[in-house]
Amino acid sequence: MPNDANDSAPRPVDTHLGSLIRRERTLKGMSQEQLGDALGLTFQQVQKYERGVNRVSVSRLIDISRALDVPVSHFLDNLTQDAASDMTGAKTQVTTHSLGPVGRLHLEHIRHFNQLSPDRRDAIFQLTKTVAEKLESGVN
Repeated sequence: MPNDANDSAPRPVDTHLGSLIRRERTLKGMSQEQLGDALGLTFQQVQKYERGVNRVSVSRLIDISRALDVPVSHFLDNLTQDAASDMTGAKTQVTTHSLGPVGRLHLEHIRHFNQLSPDRRDAIFQLTKTVAEKLESGVN
């Protein structure tokens, strides 16, 4: 159902896209101010995009994608896949405050992991997978 012109609440699709942008920015270890600087915006404007208060135009999404070094399709594919659950009002915001201590540890791990070269990421993934499989099978 479309929002009325007087309805100031963000639309679910806009908040969902904003949460995807926030998640990618957070995974890159980038602050709202840093993303804003890369886009020629204030951190408050970035904050409004991430909360869905301001809609992200296609040209702005392209700029955001470049600044975060991900293809535009990253946001659109995730938006399509996750839209059904989020259009019902569920939120998937990723912030360090809402993650809790274990979630923050995982997020920090992902940040560092993403800084590695693809070869090293693959090697670490294979090592982790092997250790997990051995632990599951009871081998110490």
